[in-house]
Amino acid sequence: MNQTKLDSKVLTLLEKKIKMIRTEQGAIYLVGPIRLPVNLYGKTEIFQWYCWMNSEEVTEDYEQIIEKLSSQNLAELQQSSVLVYGEFEFNEDALIRMHSICHTGDIFGSKRCDCGYQLKQSMKMIVEHGTGALFYLANHEGRGIGLFSKAMAYVLQENDYDTVEANIHLGFVDDSRNYSDAIKVLKALRTKPVTLITNNPKKLKALKDSGMLVSGRTPIWGDISEFNEKYLQTKINRSGHIKDEGTHSE
Repeated sequence: MNQTKLDSKVLTLLEKKIKMIRTEQGAIYLVGPIRLPVNLYGKTEIFQWYCWMNSEEVTEDYEQIIEKLSSQNLAELQQSSVLVYGEFEFNEDALIRMHSICHTGDIFGSKRCDCGYQLKQSMKMIVEHGTGALFYLANHEGRGIGLFSKAMAYVLQENDYDTVEANIHLGFVDDSRNYSDAIKVLKALRTKPVTLITNNPKKLKALKDSGMLVSGRTPIWGDISEFNEKYLQTKINRSGHIKDEGTHSE
């Protein structure tokens, strides 16, 4: 793509929406908030959308960052984002969800897992609560192994290997997801305590270990069927997910 000098009006509009967050490896560049009307169970809800990009470059000269976008092939990489609802920065009590991307569940509506259900349900919970944020973590596919590796893990699962066994036989650990960048973005958006929507104690531990104030945990089980019952049971038996009251009542 051709790299052109930014129009001053365009630069002014974009600079107002960019924030730099320093990391050990460089910086996170966070853009937003951007008004995003979302169709949630047939009703339009207004969220504020942010997206972030990791970079080794650390600068508050945002013109320099913007001018390089067209030559970086970002469409071939992955960027994560967050949907914020209500007065997230200031409200005393907020729900958050750290949601790992699931190409098959979130996009295609696959019943092999409960990810698509958890995505929509957590957004609904946040709206009903009045304020919160859903972090959509794009580099977490297949618990961090990537989409192609996940497809190969599915082949093994169709031959009686469970989720954990499949990942291990492909040379991966059970769960390689990292939440540090998402937590840095969370801290940039809010300093007050949060309640985490999860069944996964590793997510809760990551938040607490970071020094983020956590006021509690809300479970999110559901959409149990013949297609994912073994998968959900493996989460509890092999991956340490918390079995809450009523987990298998549906």
